[in-house]
Formats: sequence, C-alpha cells, structure tokens
Amino acid sequence: MAQWYELQQIDTKFLEQVHQLYDDSFPMEIRQYLAQWLEAQDWEHASSNVSLATILFHGLLSQLDDQYSRFSLESNFLLQHNIRKSKRNLQDIFQEDPVQMAMTIYSCLKEESKILDNARLYTKSQVGSTQSTVIIDKHREMDKKVTDVKNRAVEVEQDVKNLEDLQDEYDFKCKTVQSRENEHNAQSERLAQNELKQEKLVLRNMYVAIGIKRKDIVHKIGELLNITSHTQSSLINEELVEWKRRQQIACIGGPPNACLDQLQIWFTSIAKSLQQVRQQLKKLEELEQKLTCDGEDPITKNKQAFQERMQSLFKQLIQSSFVVERQPCMPTHPQRPLVLKTGVQFTVKLRLLVKLQELNYQLKVKAVFDKDVSEKNTVKGFRKFNILGTHTKVMNMEESTNGCLAAEFRHLQLKEQKTTGSRTNEGPLIVTEELHSLSFETQLCQPGLVVDLETASLPIVVISNVSQLPSGWASILWYNMLTSETKNLSFFLNPPAARWAQLSEVLNWQFSSVTKRGLHADQQNMLEEKLLGPNMNCTDDFIPWTRFCKENLNDKNFPFWLWIEGILELIKKHLLCLWNDGCIVGFISKERERALLKEKHPGTFLLRFSESSKEGAITFTWVEISQNEPVFHSVEPYTKKELSAVSFPDIIRNYKVMAAENIPENPLKFLYPNTPKDMAFGKYYSRPKDVPEPMDLDGPDRIGYIKTELISVSEVHPSRLQSAESLLPMSPDEYDDLKKLVGEAEIEIMHSYNN
Repeated sequence: MAQWYELQQIDTKFLEQVHQLYDDSFPMEIRQYLAQWLEAQDWEHASSNVSLATILFHGLLSQLDDQYSRFSLESNFLLQHNIRKSKRNLQDIFQEDPVQMAMTIYSCLKEESKILDNARLYTKSQVGSTQSTVIIDKHREMDKKVTDVKNRAVEVEQDVKNLEDLQDEYDFKCKTVQSRENEHNAQSERLAQNELKQEKLVLRNMYVAIGIKRKDIVHKIGELLNITSHTQSSLINEELVEWKRRQQIACIGGPPNACLDQLQIWFTSIAKSLQQVRQQLKKLEELEQKLTCDGEDPITKNKQAFQERMQSLFKQLIQSSFVVERQPCMPTHPQRPLVLKTGVQFTVKLRLLVKLQELNYQLKVKAVFDKDVSEKNTVKGFRKFNILGTHTKVMNMEESTNGCLAAEFRHLQLKEQKTTGSRTNEGPLIVTEELHSLSFETQLCQPGLVVDLETASLPIVVISNVSQLPSGWASILWYNMLTSETKNLSFFLNPPAARWAQLSEVLNWQFSSVTKRGLHADQQNMLEEKLLGPNMNCTDDFIPWTRFCKENLNDKNFPFWLWIEGILELIKKHLLCLWNDGCIVGFISKERERALLKEKHPGTFLLRFSESSKEGAITFTWVEISQNEPVFHSVEPYTKKELSAVSFPDIIRNYKVMAAENIPENPLKFLYPNTPKDMAFGKYYSRPKDVPEPMDLDGPDRIGYIKTELISVSEVHPSRLQSAESLLPMSPDEYDDLKKLVGEAEIEIMHSYNN
C-alpha cells in the first residue's frame, strides 16, 4: 500500500493526474479499498499471461466479496451498494478478457509511479528541462496576473464601502444641519448662524470629497476591467488552448495531460472578481440614487458601459470554462479513446472550470450527436446515429473528487440510423475516415444574466465491428497529430501529409504508452526507411495519409500502420516483459542485422519482428562462423498462434536444429550483444532450468505422467547445416541457398521426457 499512501501526500496538481487514470473500467474506490493486495500482485506478468490474469481476476472478485462482508458488518449500506456495482462492472467488462484487466491495472500502477516521480522532482525543485522551466515561469506570470485582478477587486470593494460610509456621514450631517436651522431662536441667531456656516462648509468639503471618491472608484473599476480583460484573454487564448492541445496529445498516447485544477483556480478567481465588480456596480447605483452630484456624475456616465462590459467578460469566461475533461472512450479499450463501436457503452466527463457554490445542481447538460452536421455540409454516404442511454445529466460538485462542478456520462451508446440502400462505397470516405462529433449543451440562468453553454468532444470515429478498430485509431492519430481544430469533420476529404519527425514521435508514444519502453533511434530509422524508401514519391520527408494507412507496404498486401498495430498487439499479449527488458531489437533491416552479428561469438542471436506478417510475428537470427566467414540463420517467424501455445522464452530455451542422423542441439547461446541466453530469459521460463517436476506420490506406481512440452525444431539436410568445426566449404551461392532453407522446414514436435 506504500505507493497508494504516498500518492495521497503529493501536491494537488499531481493528484488530479491520478484522478484522470480511473474510470468505470477500474474505479478508484477499488484502488483505495484493495490497495495493499493490488500492489502485491505481478500485474506486469499477468498482462502477458492468460492463466495468471485469470487467477488474478478471480482473486480480485474474491477480495471484493471480502470487502463487501466488512461493509456488511459495519452496516454501511451505501458502500455495500458501490462495491457490488463495481464488481458487476468488472465482470461485464473483463470476464471474457482478464488479460485486458491486468493490462489496465498494470497501466494505472505504472502511471501512478510516473506521477510520483514527477511529484518528487517538483518537490525538490529539480526542474530538468528548459521546457519545464518555461512552463513554470508562465504559470508564475499568470498567477501574478490573476492575483493582481483579485487584489484590485478587493480594493474596489473596500473603496465602495468607504464611499458608502462617507455618504452616510454626509447624509446624517445634512439632516442635522437642516434640523438645527429649523429650531434656532432669535436670542442665539448670531451664534447659530456662525456654527451653521461652519457646518455647511464642512458639508461642502464632504460633498466635493464624495465626488472625487466617485471619480476615483470609477477610474479603478475601468482599470480593473481592462486588466481583467487582458488576463482573461491570456487565460482563454493561451493557457486553455495549450491545455486542449496537451489533451489531444495525451489522447494519442503522448505525455499525460497536465491537470485542470490550476486552470480551475484561475478561472474561478477571475469569475469571483467579476462578481465582486457586479455587486459594487449595484452598490454604486444605489449610492448614486441616494445622492446626485452636481454636473456630470461619473457613476451615471459609466455604469451602463461597465455593466455591459462586466457581463460580456463573465459570459465569455463561463462559456470558455465548459470543457470535456475526459474524451469519449469505451471502458473495454481505455487506450483507444475517440473510437466508439455501435452498441457498446462509452463514457465521457465534463467539467466547469468556474467553481461557484451557487451553480451546484443548476446546470442540466444534454448530449447531442452530430449537432452541427446537416445534409448540406456532409459528403455522400455520411452515416447518421442516434444516441441511446441517459443523455442528460445535472452537473454537481459531488460528481468529482476535488469538488469541481462536473458531470460524467457513463452509459451512452450509439445506434446507426437505418437508411435505404447500402452504405458500402457510397461516398469518398471509408467508415474509419468519417468523423463525428459529440456536443453538450446547458444554460446558466442568473438574475439579469442568461448564458448558453456548449462544448464538444474531439472528432470521433464510429465503427460497427471491432476489426475496424486499428484503422479507426489510425484516423484519430493522424487528426490529432496534425491539427488543433476540434470541429473539422471533413478533414479526411483532403488530409494533409505528415513529416517523419511528427509521425516518429507519435509512433514512439504508441509503444511507450502501453509498455515501459518506446522506440530508440535505430528502430525509428528502420521504420523511416520503410516509409521513405527509394521507391517513394514523398519529398522533404513528407508522408501522405494513404501511404501510412491505406496503400500496401512495398511488396506486401497490407499497409504500414496495420503492420505496426499487429506488432503492438503481439507485444501487449505475448512479449511485454521481453520488450520492457530491452531483449527485443525489434525493428531492424537485414543489412543492419548482419552488421551487428558478424563480429559476435558464434551462437549470438537477436530478436526482430517479421516484416511480412500483418498479424504481427517475431523471429530470431543467429550467427555461425565457417571458413572465417559469418553465416546467418533465421527461423520462420512466430505469430500469436504459436505464442499462445508456448511462451517465447520457452521457445528460445528449447529450440533445436536437427540434421538427419545428427543429434539435435540448440544453436542459441548469447542474446545480442553478449548476454548468456539463460541469464536473459531464465526468469521467464515456465519452469526453472534443470529442476525436476514433482512426482505424483498418490499414483499406484508412485510415479507421475511422462511430461510433455512443445518445442521448435528446424530440420535441414545435413549438407546444409553443420557445426562450425565440420562445416564443409560452401560457395556464396550455397550460402544463399542455406539462408533460404533455414526456417522453411521448421516444425513443432512433442518432446517427451521422464523425470
């Protein structure tokens, strides 16, 4: 529980990042109740091991049952209800795919660790980059501006109070002088007149002071509104815009988005200052009615303009503060937001950055799909959808953990409207290029002020089959990589090209967001070569959309992105630990592969991904020495089919090369560059090396079954594969023949052994 406890002690701005990690797919309350148990499990291993993931899934359900029993003893009905609901949701989402649950929990714990690291660095004031320093300096500058607005509003409020006191005193003295004038008699007439004259002179001076005070207050209000306008403009057009861009980047796997708490503090502070101005303008109007100044009264002259400007600023602030805090996402695919499947529930969370108690439960939000889409501005064949589920919610402060005004839609679904004829090939856009929008509307009503609020999600891709998910995700990547617009639904009618520098960063995020390791420079260079090879028509390293996702890759029958997506799925489900440990070179050309291996010891091998498999596949290449020349051997790549039966570390451990009448032997000795095989993979073997299996002592013969395991064997003709010591001299052509033969005859056999 150490990590969870430490997280609760960090700065608020980092706590908000923790809040954003959790939703219905894995609620924060489960993280809280089962913190110690969750942190004690090996979720990293489970995210690539179905058996362990299934065991942990049922263990989690059992832990929830125990927690439910504890709440029963405490007679805590509400917590009992919540824990039962959480358990049902977990069963609905992960019953058929416990590995996805393990991946979700592992991802949350990993992101928590990153947030903790950042919080520690922040606490120690160890800002390691110029960019971070610039951001902190900008925040400090904005803090100063907002504080200045706040202080000036307080100063105006105090000045108006002083003016009110001065006018009350003036009014009292006026009434006193008037009363004395009516009561004086002849005997004291001369004395009374002298006193009255003095008192009237004092009144006159007070009257002049009131006029000066009014002018001063009006001037300060004008300055306050000017400064507020400038500060608010920076907040809306710079800070909020930058946050929205960071949110786009986070949606496609980039760095976690900076929290909204700081923006909320600024928005709320300015909103409260504007409300103070409105109250003081009302007070000034009352004071004006009580006492009219000679000539042109500054209050009378400016009050209407001030009220209109104040309302305009407040309206703009409120409208800009209505944002989508968490973009639409299916709980079953938390790392693929903005791709929604018809008939599958999705969640989306809204937030009002102005936190005012009087707005609690006053804003009823309605969700609308494709609000601004009409027949005139859509292409032929554009699909239409109905939004199902509870599509109205009331914003409240109880919806969030930090008291902000929020509304989370948890049970929305999309259903395609039936149309006459077939959708297939009707329009210029395929299904996964068709962009849609989810809008949200509400209305703020205050005395003398009605404000219509509206915000929209980032563009959405709607799919009808899960097989369309990779292509739909490609569209989301391309859009959010290249534009900051939020409503350009016709983007893919003429999609812009991307520079390799942009695309390589996004590709790196696809790996680093679901694993502990992104792509290093050599791997990126290999991918760049595949996209910008000699047969490319790209200029200045620009890559068109069609090349990335639609055109077949060189001589293959699939595009670049689907190849990458297949490899990502292979890593997540079968190779996560090996990838995280850096065991997999992965993306490397054959020329580069040979250059790395040729100077190494015989039996040195490296792991790389196949370039010919759409589904994702991995192979290994090793080097031998013959006649002082290196000879390279590669096996037929392993796909998810083989890796589902036998783990890749076990394949490497038990791999054999066998020529007719020869003894099978494992040619794999050292993982590149020079790590002994068992040292690199030993901890991932299904059973410890050279440790016998326990016998079944309850059997009639006190012995167990003969154990079996699947192993991979490459069988070639003896003249084509020999040991380094006895390998016959070969011509270059024979070497080429050898390279073709190795791997082509790979078979899997049942290898039996008796303990």
